[in-house]
Amino acid sequence: MTPETLHPCAHRIALTYPFTEHCWPFGPEYDVFKVDGRIFMITMTIRGRALVNLKAEPQKSLLNQQIYRSIEPGYHMNKKHWITVVPGEDISEDLLAELIDDSWHQVVNKLSKRPSSACVRADFQPNAISVIAFFTLIILRSSLYSSFS
Repeated sequence: MTPETLHPCAHRIALTYPFTEHCWPFGPEYDVFKVDGRIFMITMTIRGRALVNLKAEPQKSLLNQQIYRSIEPGYHMNKKHWITVVPGEDISEDLLAELIDDSWHQVVNKLSKRPSSACVRADFQPNAISVIAFFTLIILRSSLYSSFS
């Protein structure tokens, strides 16, 4: 994967996941991808170097860092739970998609079964789409648990 293709490819893959929000809470130079308000991917360019930060299971993170020289401990993140992907010949689109998938599922698997904080605000007025989205997320999460049982 080249420096020019890493971010566009990561963005395209991340946006295929349900309930993904693309935002810029840390400024325009940091593309943040969230599910239910929780970050699963951040892309940025630091000193001319394209970076993609992803959540990762600690054991898998260490293994991937040993196998792929373009996977490093998370830049400015908890090194145990985050990795940074940098451009390199050892990073394919399929590998990047697998890493993003793992990251998204890491976040979704830890979501509470209660409504998110956005849904319990006093001024929140649910509409049909928000209700459907919430219950779809609950069902998706439940099906993930049952598939591992």
